[in-house]
Amino acid sequence: MQFYDQLLQFPLFQGLSRNELLQMAGNTKFGFMKLRADEVVVRDGDSCSQLHFLTKGQMTIIRHSDDHAYSVAEQVHAPWLLQPEVLFGPQTRYTLTAKTATEANLMTLTKDEMMRLLDEFLIIRLNMLNLLSALVQRRSHLSWRQAPQSLRERIIRFFLDHCLYPAGPKEFHILMTRLANEVGDSRLDVSHELNTMKTDGLIALHRGRITIPSIENLLIQ
Repeated sequence: MQFYDQLLQFPLFQGLSRNELLQMAGNTKFGFMKLRADEVVVRDGDSCSQLHFLTKGQMTIIRHSDDHAYSVAEQVHAPWLLQPEVLFGPQTRYTLTAKTATEANLMTLTKDEMMRLLDEFLIIRLNMLNLLSALVQRRSHLSWRQAPQSLRERIIRFFLDHCLYPAGPKEFHILMTRLANEVGDSRLDVSHELNTMKTDGLIALHRGRITIPSIENLLIQ
């Protein structure tokens, strides 16, 4: 795939004319990384000084609760832009750990280069505003959704609310007692419902771990 085609995979660069792409590519210092599987790209708490664009392969994204009592791991595939919202603002540290799940190619763009592009190209500035606005609007809507009516719905809501991407396999490392506290029910009732979901083929249960083969199957419950 040509470099220009790789750029156009990402919403940040869509809408640029070929001449603008040539101008940008010729004057911008992109970094390139080729990583083997299971290499760390960023760690939770690292300072964000550049954007990471996954252009080929898959990454595993791992996020922890504030008290590190539970975590969720999920896979994302190219094209994927890693946490652009933490490049600016009062908190410029990653809130997740990203590792390669397969051999992967990444493109990087430093904050200084990004600021120059935002200044020089109106379309990139608008694309960045649209990207960040979409994140804010999606998150501001969460507290206004209808409350789940059943225990299963509350469990599914918990799973979905802790995922970056509402598709594909997910793996939750969480104790049954903590999940019961999170969904506001007894450990016994939560255990019973999880086993029913296992029987329905929606999840698999392990000691301290819940795997979801395809989280989109939970959306049709």
